Amino acid sequence: MPGEFDEIRSRLEAIAEELADLAIVRLRESIDAGGTELPVEEKRLTRARRAVEKAIGVLREPDDAD
Repeated sequence: MPGEFDEIRSRLEAIAEELADLAIVRLRESIDAGGTELPVEEKRLTRARRAVEKAIGVLREPDDAD
């Protein structure tokens, strides 16, 4: 079914964007506090965003069952 996953992909794209925004907030907070290393939370948020982006890519793949 063409477009079957479009809505899910759109929601995942929004989640990936939210995760990126949160990571930027954590970086700014760390810089403002005088931190010199990446915050652990930012690293986790970035890993989560990458996982979501990977899921988006999987849902874009054509169906192998055809």
